[in-house]
Amino acid sequence: MNNKTLKGSIAIGISAIMWGFDGVVLTPRLYNLDVGFVVFMLHFIPFILMNVFMHRQYKLMNEFNTKDFVVILSIALTGGALGTLSIVKALFLINFQQLSIVVLLQKLQPIFAILLAAILLKEKITRRFILWGLLAIIAGYTLTFEFNWPTFSSDKNTILASMYALIAALCFGSSTVFSKMVLEKYNFKTVTFFRYGLTTLIMFLYLIITQKFMQFPQVTINNWLFFVIIGLTTGSGAIFLYYFGLRHVNAMVSVIVELIFPVSAIIFDYMFNDARLSLVQWLSAAIMIVAIVKINYKRKKLIKKKIGEA
Repeated sequence: MNNKTLKGSIAIGISAIMWGFDGVVLTPRLYNLDVGFVVFMLHFIPFILMNVFMHRQYKLMNEFNTKDFVVILSIALTGGALGTLSIVKALFLINFQQLSIVVLLQKLQPIFAILLAAILLKEKITRRFILWGLLAIIAGYTLTFEFNWPTFSSDKNTILASMYALIAALCFGSSTVFSKMVLEKYNFKTVTFFRYGLTTLIMFLYLIITQKFMQFPQVTINNWLFFVIIGLTTGSGAIFLYYFGLRHVNAMVSVIVELIFPVSAIIFDYMFNDARLSLVQWLSAAIMIVAIVKINYKRKKLIKKKIGEA
């Protein structure tokens, strides 16, 4: 392994650990606040920081045509607002019980990304994808409910959290496809900057409409601490670290290193919440991860090519 590949792998590995830590340890600690307010702050703080170092990106707005604006707005709406709202809601609903399951379920996003790419970009769906996709979905079910048939009366929060996690996977997968469309013209720094900016604007309007701005007096010192930590590390910091790493490794190395994400989520859930998976859930998690790796490989090659061009 040469130095660039090693540096890239380390960068991706660190970002994966940061995302695992965020989903299990950091974001759930904001449960005392409104979900929409949390999502607004998680984008507002990083965007303010980005403006210090990336304010020149505003000049590129003169180059945006209608399609560019619509696509970037779609990225902000799906990957930013709706996706983050859904995953944060799922994490809050589970009440510190098996948070790693919610984190793992949202990793099904490549399935939705490929399905949407087939619709919007006319990419071909292969039998291989159908096989591994079905296997991943079945494994996701047994990971959540094992071999039991859930009932809404006794498993209400688990069912709702699973649904929100899948909605998040759909939104993040959609964002990947939209990003792929716009990365043909602009680099990832520009897309990330405007994604955070537009998401902040969308969530600002959401808070006005829902009258949730009165949450500020309820924000504790610990809440502010978590907002700042997330904003500077697992938020925008992890994204830039991930894209830096993606420039220097091939697709297969990226997919393998990203396995640190689900593994770290399970470890952190055990360390901080004493959550343990059953044998069935361990096997389901392993099967789902393998299936996602198989699905993810081709998609990562395409994304890496776009990042390299940027």
